[in-house]
Amino acid sequence: MVARRRLQTAASLAATSSIRTGLWRATVRPHHAARTTAKAGTNICLRKVTAKGIFDAMADDGADHLCGAPIVLGLMINAGPDERRVFSHTCKVMTAAAPPPASVLPSMQEQGFEVTHVYGLTEVYGPAVACAWHAAWSELPMPEQARLKFRQGVAYLVQEDAIVTDPETVAPVPPEGETMGEVLMRGNIVMKGYLKDPAATEKAFAGGWFHTGDLAVMHPDGYMQLRDRAKDIIISGGENISSIEVAGVLMSHPAVALAAVVARPDDRWGETPCAFVELQPGWQVNEAELIAHARANLAHFKAPRHVVFTELPKTSTGKIQKGPLRTLAAGH
Repeated sequence: MVARRRLQTAASLAATSSIRTGLWRATVRPHHAARTTAKAGTNICLRKVTAKGIFDAMADDGADHLCGAPIVLGLMINAGPDERRVFSHTCKVMTAAAPPPASVLPSMQEQGFEVTHVYGLTEVYGPAVACAWHAAWSELPMPEQARLKFRQGVAYLVQEDAIVTDPETVAPVPPEGETMGEVLMRGNIVMKGYLKDPAATEKAFAGGWFHTGDLAVMHPDGYMQLRDRAKDIIISGGENISSIEVAGVLMSHPAVALAAVVARPDDRWGETPCAFVELQPGWQVNEAELIAHARANLAHFKAPRHVVFTELPKTSTGKIQKGPLRTLAAGH
């Protein structure tokens, strides 16, 4: 046990070996800032997450590490001239909480930020999977780099493993990037169980693995890519539709700032995708145009049947809240 704890500490320190000033607490919960503290770094606390506050911290305080949900990265990408600041160093960015839209990663990279995509849950002490970057990938065209970086990646050093399996048989799915399965984890940073809830603990650890409830595919190179939460998958006419995939396509339209997709009850198909969209300032697009864009980039049955233009409800860390959207979709 002592050796494994030392391994975890060593890995944590190695992962933050160059931290001078971390902008962690600006955009995430406080316990995610522990590694910065372990390296005697400075945590910069912002009372409100704004693009101006983030750029000021980098320019005035030398913040060189930042962690935030994709919506925070979107704030930075779309910052106006009065919010941006010039800074001489490279800022390393870790993003998680939701898969970033395909347009976010290349936009951040073009603006001089080094982005690492990670994935985890509270039950595994935050990030437990990272898209470890290969030097050779930096020579690829930007769209291909974005495609690779969009994936969640491989297990952290202190994890025994993170696998994608058939939910019923727990057999690994074929590594071809198409077959969906549940993400299971086992290792040093997985929780022991839920406090005073043995039934929930037993269910979560069925078969000796922690069941995340997240659905993913496994690529031939061993990198996983999330498709959806099990509860968010849309089953339309017997076909599974990834809400993340549909939202990603919608956000590739230049007029769309944010999109979320949920199931809408349908008498014929059981469920169909319903999209909620926030537009970029100054842009206009109608429902028919967005549906046509989705149909041009997806199998037609995956395209949303309805598009609602509205401000999306979000948590304090910028994660889109799908519960209220499901209620709206049911009555739309």
